[in-house]
Amino acid sequence: MKTELIITGDGSTTLFVRELNEHYHSTFGAITESGVVFIDAGLKPVLQNSSSVNLLEVGFGTGLNALLSFDAAAGKTIHYTTIEAFPVDQNLIEVLNFTDFLTSESAGRIFGLLHQVPWETEQIIADHFFITKRHSKIEAVILPDGHYDLVYFDAFGPDVQPELWTEEIFMKIGKSMKTGGILTTYSAKGQIRRNLQSAGFTVEKLPGPPGKRHITRATKT
Repeated sequence: MKTELIITGDGSTTLFVRELNEHYHSTFGAITESGVVFIDAGLKPVLQNSSSVNLLEVGFGTGLNALLSFDAAAGKTIHYTTIEAFPVDQNLIEVLNFTDFLTSESAGRIFGLLHQVPWETEQIIADHFFITKRHSKIEAVILPDGHYDLVYFDAFGPDVQPELWTEEIFMKIGKSMKTGGILTTYSAKGQIRRNLQSAGFTVEKLPGPPGKRHITRATKT
């Protein structure tokens, strides 16, 4: 598929898949969106109550959420599992400018490692950050029961990948989460919220990033 580099509203880059008419991030601001949806609504609240987090991401994509999670970890331990069926070509990864927006001197090296380490086994990125990349569809992955404190649900939108936003998928993910675990996603569509509720989550709408009124945070009950 033909993929194009796009500059978003906050100056950070994203990718546009023309055949799907879909962007990997908000055109109003890639880094801003990921920060609001996944870091502010998900990781930071979880880190307040724990020194170690088991995190599952559905949709590794450009690796932006993993990079921002590393940056926000504040020395606490994160075991990061990410699932991606269609990895982004390395040539495209190399032209993304996410690290220009981070103050850490190691941001460039970390971003490179996130994409270069092997798939399917846990890899050490730093002394407090471990990543396991699964090259698979979420439907095919076997997830451990009651394991995850936090889930980033960052698949392409429900109009593009409706099979990933179903009650069945959310039930599978919910089974892998601890009671009280948090799932965050950028979609606040009514049907998505109802599917999450049917799968056993308590659902709330939170203010969204620029260009989006609301996002969804769901808690495993």
